[in-house]
Amino acid sequence: MEEIEFILDSTKEQMEGSLAHLEKEFLNIRAGKASPAMLGGVRVDYYGASTPLSQVANINTPDARTLTVTPWEKNMLGTIEKAIMIANIGFNPMNNGENIIISVPALTEERRRDLVKQAKSEAEDAKIGVRNARKDANNDIKKLEKDGVSEDACKSAEDDVQKLTDSFIKKVDELLVLKEAEIMKV
Repeated sequence: MEEIEFILDSTKEQMEGSLAHLEKEFLNIRAGKASPAMLGGVRVDYYGASTPLSQVANINTPDARTLTVTPWEKNMLGTIEKAIMIANIGFNPMNNGENIIISVPALTEERRRDLVKQAKSEAEDAKIGVRNARKDANNDIKKLEKDGVSEDACKSAEDDVQKLTDSFIKKVDELLVLKEAEIMKV
């Protein structure tokens, strides 16, 4: 029965990984409110090395519509400003000589719908990850059955895997509902 416990544990870990990935992807889908995570994908040329912006500057949100980027080295201002423009994330950075100030534009209705579609796509990818974990687990359980583990124990394990799958699919749906509400809130 240790094999079945191992299969269930590793399946749960895979499903938790899909959920964690979804939460991370949802952070990158902006909902109109300024957040340092919006600049998470920006990479800066730091003395010849491509470096994440967060490693060369401090990113703050003084209010819901503004991001400020304060570089740790003043000579990086121009490089950071250029990197934000190159990242093509829809921001127009302004350099005041000490900081880079970014006004986060309000989302249009059309842009909100696009973001909801993107969120649904990410949620579907997470569900696919959960279902793939279920498929792998069921295949492993079938192998155990062929190797002599009792049919009842295998059937019970398959039921447990299905319960895990259902609970994780439900969590994905709940996260999606919350993200949609966040995106559509004006």
